[in-house]
Amino acid sequence: MNKRPRALLVSSVLLALVLGCYGGGDETPAESPTESPTESGQADAPAKSDKDGAPSSVAAAMPGATGTFAFQPVDWQEGETTFWLDSEGVSPGEPGCHIGADENGTPNGRMFGEACLPDGRLVESNPGKDELHSHGNDTGHPDTFDCDAWCKGQGSTSGICQPMPAPPCPESAACVCEPPLS
Repeated sequence: MNKRPRALLVSSVLLALVLGCYGGGDETPAESPTESPTESGQADAPAKSDKDGAPSSVAAAMPGATGTFAFQPVDWQEGETTFWLDSEGVSPGEPGCHIGADENGTPNGRMFGEACLPDGRLVESNPGKDELHSHGNDTGHPDTFDCDAWCKGQGSTSGICQPMPAPPCPESAACVCEPPLS
């Protein structure tokens, strides 16, 4: 039995990354489901595919941006176009929640948080804060960030990806810098 929090099972917002959403991907359906964040705020490494791409237009100007990848939530809805809102836009220093919605922006109970990959990169949802966007085949294309590089670009000496909540998502993640950003 899957013990992941219901919110993660009913979500897919952190990575609303279809061409129009995340700027780095396209709306062509992914070949197969990709990895999703786990209940610990960690995600398995994304499988490389022809859907991997450059950072989204917003992330491309930020230090530490490493690209995008195809992402399908735990409760993937094959063949469906789904709609999402991102709680904080592309903001690696802030944990975010991708909130499922209908085409009018009314929340539908689905959601997922950002996550740390095993290699320490942050999975960062896009596009902008509270921007309603669609995911073709319920597949997003989130950005990934090297937190150490991002934090150094903010004037800190180092940084790591750290799991933390981002209500209403019980599990998310963000880049944590040392010394802390003011």
